[in-house]
Amino acid sequence: MSIKKFQYKKQFKLESGKKLRNLEIAYHTFGKLNKDKSNVVWVCHALTANSDVTNWWAGLFGKNDYFNPNEHFIVCANVLGSHYGTTNPLSINPVTGLAYYLDFPEFTIRDLVAAHQILAEELGVKQIQTLIGGSLGGQQALEWAIIEPQKIKNLIVLATNAQHSPWGIAFNESQRLAITADRTFYSKQKDGGAKGLKAARSLALLSYRSYESYDKTQHEIDLDKKTDFNASSYQRYQGEKLVKRFNAYSYYYLTKAMDSHHVGRDRNSIKEALKLIEAHTLVIGIKNDFLFPIEEQKFLARNIQNATFAEIDSFYGHDGFLLELTSIQEIISTFMKLNPEKKQNTLKIA
Repeated sequence: MSIKKFQYKKQFKLESGKKLRNLEIAYHTFGKLNKDKSNVVWVCHALTANSDVTNWWAGLFGKNDYFNPNEHFIVCANVLGSHYGTTNPLSINPVTGLAYYLDFPEFTIRDLVAAHQILAEELGVKQIQTLIGGSLGGQQALEWAIIEPQKIKNLIVLATNAQHSPWGIAFNESQRLAITADRTFYSKQKDGGAKGLKAARSLALLSYRSYESYDKTQHEIDLDKKTDFNASSYQRYQGEKLVKRFNAYSYYYLTKAMDSHHVGRDRNSIKEALKLIEAHTLVIGIKNDFLFPIEEQKFLARNIQNATFAEIDSFYGHDGFLLELTSIQEIISTFMKLNPEKKQNTLKIA
């Protein structure tokens, strides 16, 4: 399915008060909207993913998977700031006629959701049967379920939180320090900051994976080796891999958006904000998630009024929300069969 684009004719006002003209939203849809428009599954993607959910979440989304286009109308929109098609720092600033680069206005998770809301209206989506997202995607899904509680019937969030933690912000700031240490980041070129982005990705990967995964996959067989270790080449490879498909400017701005995540902002408190969610909610945590510790997901489940909690023990750490598809599919399938009127504190999978 090819990517689609929608151009918003009005000015798009950011939470900061700044405005964007000619907002363009890139998105994918799979399947068809049924007659009563009750089969919408909306996916909020993570940091460097894109709107083709059948590519990066294959096994959960696809013709033979739990969320399939034969039954569901699946929508995934590329987030504001990401260079995969939605308006971003490499887009042309209509005021200057040149690319924005570092003149692009900072934005928040709530701005990402505001763009989703605009697209939903354009697509005629009045009700979302299931809203799902992990990590940054989960942050978006939580915000949307708070902003429009009656619009979301089922909410599924994985490896995410109600407020981005000082720990997570520190990781993001360290990545931005790596990017900005690359002088080409200020050159106003499409590939500016590439070396910095490579270093940033290497740092980020340490928070996405686990000690156990590195110990097993990067373990040395040659006991006499003194340099160029497997773990070293793996870090370089992962950094180079991201540089080939992403850009430093989008990464810089999106990590700042993640830092902004705080559902309690202007809502008295986090707990008060979470009480606004009316959706039948599933919160999935990963036992050894280094970046989003499982206590953050337990907190969500305790404070969302109709929430069920499930835990995964993943070899991959935080990235388990993308990789443990058999377990996730089983958990979601069981959750969907629960009576939404009856609160389930914990979901146990046999």
